Amino acid sequence: MRPSSDRLPQRGARRPLLVKKFGGTSVASIERMRNVARIALESQQAGADVVAVVSAMSGETDRLLSLAHEVLPLPDGRELDVIVSTGEQVSVALTALAIHAEGGQACSFLGHQLPVLTDSAFTRARIQGVNDGPIRRALGRGQIAVVAGFQGTDGSRNITTLGRGGSDTTAVALAAALGADVCEIYTDVDGIYTADPRVCPAGRKLRTIPYEEMLELASLGAKVLQVRSVEIAMKYQVPVHLRSSFTDEEGTWVVDRERTLEGKVLTGLACSRDQVRVELAGVACRPELIAEVTGILAELNVCVDMLCHPGGAPESARVDIAFTLPAGELRRARQRLEQFVTSEGGGEVRVSGGLAKVSLVGIGIRSHPGIAARLCRSLTRHGIAVSGLIANELRISCLVDERAADHAVNVLHEEFKLGPAREWASGVEGEAGHGSPVSTARGSNGVHGAHAGADTTEP
Repeated sequence: MRPSSDRLPQRGARRPLLVKKFGGTSVASIERMRNVARIALESQQAGADVVAVVSAMSGETDRLLSLAHEVLPLPDGRELDVIVSTGEQVSVALTALAIHAEGGQACSFLGHQLPVLTDSAFTRARIQGVNDGPIRRALGRGQIAVVAGFQGTDGSRNITTLGRGGSDTTAVALAAALGADVCEIYTDVDGIYTADPRVCPAGRKLRTIPYEEMLELASLGAKVLQVRSVEIAMKYQVPVHLRSSFTDEEGTWVVDRERTLEGKVLTGLACSRDQVRVELAGVACRPELIAEVTGILAELNVCVDMLCHPGGAPESARVDIAFTLPAGELRRARQRLEQFVTSEGGGEVRVSGGLAKVSLVGIGIRSHPGIAARLCRSLTRHGIAVSGLIANELRISCLVDERAADHAVNVLHEEFKLGPAREWASGVEGEAGHGSPVSTARGSNGVHGAHAGADTTEP
């Protein structure tokens, strides 16, 4: 039997509604698709309505991207979306057929068939709305609705895609639109850890994690959930359950924070590699300067971090503006930034590569100033130079040489005692959690989490 989330109680005549997302490794072969079909059918037979969201088969998106880049090094975004969306078209139909083969009923849907409405930011579109009518009609016929993740359509009926991890966002958006009892993210590893266990063997599984801290970890390099999926889950209070598709064990729950206990601060570590530090050196200082720079980056849909600029400099003085971003984003932004610096009558764009951003995440970090001091001292003591530092209420991030990133993660994990011998609930430093980790926003009973994980190969 699957765990308790598949046996959610009925409220009156309404059947529980479960959205289940399966990543690329979960549908990597026909046999694995049969396993997905069995999981979906078990939940349906237990009395739930089921919506399955599937990614492209493992490696397929990368193969399609490679073909496009072989034709043109920087392909047009609209055409790129047409190409890469075909991966989900194959997997969604094969998964529906696998459900048929197991004796069930299923109907597949592509993004434009519902539709999943998005803006026109090709390759990284944002969902604006979901028409859930076709799904509800399929469920009413006793079918499992199998929906293609990662894709949608804009107001001009162009095919769009949601960026890496976009199937997570599709699943959570559908769960929100349908009022689902839970959104389950089925993956190929067994947990959300205090640190990536492949890098830090002392990393420990988290029992639960609040939306806010999961959002920080996702944005800072933890390849667990796409950032936008967590934003939607938090906004609409969708309980998200991350679990393995290869075992029956329950997983980590991403939920609302029921209470905050002062002093129990730290959740985990994330590391984002392949970072670059960009300096716009020698540009003329004026009040609108920062607005213009961030405006250019926003037009390009480029997100930056660790933005530094001199405050209080006299107008017309030459100043430097610095920020960090992934190296891949710089390739899209560099030409526009160079044009901007040239238009300022001088200056240059300086780039420092080979960096990693290591981040410590937890509630109320900024109000505990000793944490930043301990972080810097511990890294320095182990010969790791810190070349930049930034903090907010939920995280402290530092820049280090990328070659020292793994060492830095292990040093900080040990320094802040994130890996006690026993399993513990998120935010409880050195203690095990107690009681039921979640009471879902959809009115279901409390359900118990143990461990879950992330599918890092799917779109």
